[in-house]
Amino acid sequence: MEKSGSQKSKSPSQLIDARIKELADWRGDMLSRLRTLIKEADPEAVEEWKWRGVPTWYHDGIICTGETYKNVVKMTFAKGAALKDPSGLFNSSLDGNVRRAIDFHEGEKINEKALKTLLRAAVTLNKSKT
Repeated sequence: MEKSGSQKSKSPSQLIDARIKELADWRGDMLSRLRTLIKEADPEAVEEWKWRGVPTWYHDGIICTGETYKNVVKMTFAKGAALKDPSGLFNSSLDGNVRRAIDFHEGEKINEKALKTLLRAAVTLNKSKT
């Protein structure tokens, strides 16, 4: 119970900071880098902490989440199936009707330009539906 109470007193950004620090390996570094790219692509993105510990970024709706697993950091785009992905970044959750995801593995290089383009397209899509 104590942990839950202390989490409620922290902002989503503080909780994401804590998650990055807690991971203390390549996954924390990757999540931190993805977070930076999200903020660079959309400085107005709002950070949230959803579903018992999933960093989530919003702008007129969910842009994406940043989930961490043992062997992968997964960036799931809430409306990814509706986005054009000319660089072929989506490599996970490809069968869904709505979401699409990108699995990042240890040592993998991020195509930062293409990812920022995809993030901006997600924000544009969200804005068009409000």
